[in-house]
Amino acid sequence: MTKGKGEQMRYPVEVFTGRIRDYAGSGPSAIAKIQLDGELMLTDLGLEGDEQAEKKYHGGPDRALCHYPREHYADWARQFPELAEQFCAPAFGENLSTEGLTEQNAFIGDIFRWGEALIQITQPRSPCYKLNYHFNISDMASQMQSSGKVGWLYRVIAPGKVSSELPLELVSRLSEISVYEAAAIAWHLPFDDEQYHRLLSAAGLSVSWARTMQKRRLNGEIEDNSRRLTGK
Repeated sequence: MTKGKGEQMRYPVEVFTGRIRDYAGSGPSAIAKIQLDGELMLTDLGLEGDEQAEKKYHGGPDRALCHYPREHYADWARQFPELAEQFCAPAFGENLSTEGLTEQNAFIGDIFRWGEALIQITQPRSPCYKLNYHFNISDMASQMQSSGKVGWLYRVIAPGKVSSELPLELVSRLSEISVYEAAAIAWHLPFDDEQYHRLLSAAGLSVSWARTMQKRRLNGEIEDNSRRLTGK
């Protein structure tokens, strides 16, 4: 990351896209991605050539891009030394990989300029059971969620040409809720109507997360996430 006098924070970025493939046990997925260099087009629904399976849960306007902090991989490699070689970008199926930008200093609603495009953080990534098959670790999704090292998703608010040679540049911060705090409110804290209200007030929050938090407030309970995490 770099910052010149009077400039916003800039983060050099690696870029990845993937095609849908069938995996034994877990079904179709585009988690296996390849690195791309140079210029490509970013549309309202993501990078040109990138695909998502099960679009009820992946992709769409509020989940057009997935970002994962590269520095987390060293932590995962230490936790699973026998699988250390697997833990490098883009093992978690991310489109964007950076250093210096994590869940702690990325905030819901943050807007970044990337080439001609503008992108906005909408929610933490919600880990799903397909990660368990991808890494051959039975509870990888649950461990990822518990760790808070989940990455986040973007909407595209201005499409355009982007490039792996151009950094992400933070241009607007609209909320005081970090991605880490949003994940903690959603998954780690007991039912807390006040915290759900805080999260709902974060500008840029995805429609699906706003719906979930509002349902909790109306129903007075936390929904069951076991199917997302285990596939059962």
